[in-house]
Amino acid sequence: MRLQRHGSKKRPFYFIVVADGRAPRDGKFIQKLGTYNPLTVPATVQIDRQKALDWLHKGAQPTDTVRRILSFKGVLFLKHLLRGVSLGLFDEAVAMQKFTSWTAEHDSNVARRQGAHKKARMESRNRPVVKKVAEAPVAVQATEEAPATEEPKTEE
Repeated sequence: MRLQRHGSKKRPFYFIVVADGRAPRDGKFIQKLGTYNPLTVPATVQIDRQKALDWLHKGAQPTDTVRRILSFKGVLFLKHLLRGVSLGLFDEAVAMQKFTSWTAEHDSNVARRQGAHKKARMESRNRPVVKKVAEAPVAVQATEEAPATEEPKTEE
């Protein structure tokens, strides 16, 4: 599982794909799982959780970036919960209840952070511009006020 880069120069847009490790980065892939746009604030991620979960169960190894995206979207947590179900620690209904409560809490935290980010951005736009005091004239005045160097004394 890895990212496949699209978009123009300095405007990246990525597809999250399952590909053979020997295939080129932007080359042949097996299945497209979703998209990732890092240019939006916050970054936009759309992913099919079920397809990603199926590939993780089959043994697909995500890259570091894809692992962070899957973790952010809760796919890795869902895999963790389903592993607990397979070990008999709790049943699937409890796992789904834990996942939905985590999803609700996570979404509220993301919305809160996004609101704080918007507020900070608006405050920075409304902040008055303070002009920097030029330091060059102060330096010139300091050199003018310095005592003149003494001339060497000549013997008479």
